[in-house]
Amino acid sequence: MKKGGNIMYLKENTIAGVRKLKILIVSLAVPIAMLVAIPAMAGVHLNIGIGLPPPIVVAPPDVVLLPGAPGVYVAPDIGVDLYFWNGWWWRPWEGHWYRSHHYDRGWRYYDRGVPRFYHRVNPEWRGYYRSHRWDGRPWDYRRIPNREFEHHRYGRR
Repeated sequence: MKKGGNIMYLKENTIAGVRKLKILIVSLAVPIAMLVAIPAMAGVHLNIGIGLPPPIVVAPPDVVLLPGAPGVYVAPDIGVDLYFWNGWWWRPWEGHWYRSHHYDRGWRYYDRGVPRFYHRVNPEWRGYYRSHRWDGRPWDYRRIPNREFEHHRYGRR
């Protein structure tokens, strides 16, 4: 009798053990699934959260070459910072940088941080432009009409 009783005891313990194991597996699966899903959802929200800047609706802008920033042109008569450098128009907006081959359309998010040229741009350039003085010296800048700038840019003469 003792032998049969042990077998029943083992069967009951095995069934109870399997149930506990199933509960343990299910209870671990839910948090693991959440850990995997949360970073994926965060990535989707990050990509969606970076919108494009509003369009610039003005006539083609005249530009000025900035001193101390080789090859960097600015469009001083526009209410936003608009730069031209290295074949691209550049524009900061809401903490991000955007670039386009056209000043008024085609903006794309620039995902490499602050563009190299901007480290050479004096943050006081607008004030210097208005006062015609750069670092305390007279600044006799030359406004380049857009038509002339575009011809030069594309090599049309």
